[in-house]
Amino acid sequence: MEEPKGRAEATPSGTTRERIRPSVIEGNERRRLSLKKDRGDKGRGSADDRGSGPESGVSRMDIKRAPKGKRKRNIYIGLGAAALLVVTFLFSQLEPAAPTADRNVIVQGTVERGEMVREVRGSGTLVPERVQFVAAVTAGRVESVHFEPGQAVEAEDILVVLSNPDVELQVLEAEQQWTAARATLVSLRQTLGSAVFAQEAAVADARARFQEAQRQAEAYASMVDNEWVSDNEHQTARDNADALAELLRTQQAQLDLMNATIGERLAVQREQVARLENIHRYYQERAANMKVKAGAEGVLQDFDLEVGQWVQSGTTLARVARPERLKAELRIPQTQARDVQVGQLAFVDTRTDTIPGRVRRVDPNVQGGSVLVEVTLEGDLPAGARPDLNIDGTVELERLTDVLHVGRPAYGQSHSTVSLFRVIDGGSAAERVTVQLGRSSVNQIEVVEGLQEGDIIILSDMSRYDDVDRVRIR
Repeated sequence: MEEPKGRAEATPSGTTRERIRPSVIEGNERRRLSLKKDRGDKGRGSADDRGSGPESGVSRMDIKRAPKGKRKRNIYIGLGAAALLVVTFLFSQLEPAAPTADRNVIVQGTVERGEMVREVRGSGTLVPERVQFVAAVTAGRVESVHFEPGQAVEAEDILVVLSNPDVELQVLEAEQQWTAARATLVSLRQTLGSAVFAQEAAVADARARFQEAQRQAEAYASMVDNEWVSDNEHQTARDNADALAELLRTQQAQLDLMNATIGERLAVQREQVARLENIHRYYQERAANMKVKAGAEGVLQDFDLEVGQWVQSGTTLARVARPERLKAELRIPQTQARDVQVGQLAFVDTRTDTIPGRVRRVDPNVQGGSVLVEVTLEGDLPAGARPDLNIDGTVELERLTDVLHVGRPAYGQSHSTVSLFRVIDGGSAAERVTVQLGRSSVNQIEVVEGLQEGDIIILSDMSRYDDVDRVRIR
């Protein structure tokens, strides 16, 4: 059905484009409107296009299309976006899931109340209580070796023979000097004796002459009165007697001086002879020590010499130890050795046997972060005990009664506060708790606060879970 022309004529004139209401075509007569144009027909329309021109009253650019259902789609999109925002908000409010720990990997411990033995442990070796060090007295070349390490030796057994020509020359020179000193002593004794004898003769001669002059003076004195001699002769006799008396006195004093000093002079020379004799003996002993002896009864150790080898003076050649008397030398960490005291009970583990003992000495010095503790072993030693055997030792510090204790956790130090995981929910989870620790032992530590008897904690290293307060156990 076509629209009336009169209405089309009523359209205002002067417009560049007339709006014509398209006519409705029903049934099989509906025309298809093509919006495409063939390139060959550019500038001219098809028959259908010409039929739909202004003459037919239909425009292909002004066809009104039926609106699509966009409102319903927009509603769905809005609801989906709102639901996504709600879910995102809910997920942001949830806490992250607890990490999982493997039950077969972690180590658990139960808090108990009762006696706790405080112990410290260290490693060390067995060493002989009595050791004889064999050293080279003089430098020399090894001529012969008579024993091997591990052999039993006696004190007088010769282990090795050394040679050194310089030592032999020193012995000869010392002997020569000693012999010369003895000859000097003999000569001095003869010289002093001759001098004493000569002085005694001089004293005797002076005494004889004095006595003769004295008798002559006395005779002249009796003759003066009878005028048999003159006064001058008498006075001359008296002066001669006085002079001889003084000579006798001088000679006697010189003899006394010689007798007084002869002993000192001989003593000085005797000391020189003795000194040279000691030097000679010393060099003789050095020469004799070229045959190195064991010096003690025991087992030869650290003896590794080859024929032709040159050794220096003072070099330790070997050790002779008594294997039946051994002691333990333990290295205790310096942080644990502060409570170790002399007399405390100790146990030495040789890997095959356990030997009881007592702390004998605690070294006051710290070497390499540890303290040396000597332990005297009690009782008979097992068959496998021998010097330089690697051992483990435990020193018992004290016994604590009725204390709350648990196995020592990783990084759990004495008198510290740590965070541990306590097992809950029947063993399916663990939560972090703060625990105050007290005195510690090798494998146990005292619980001061934070746990109760019967609590189960994780003793393993849980440092990788430091950022969480709860873990699951599977």
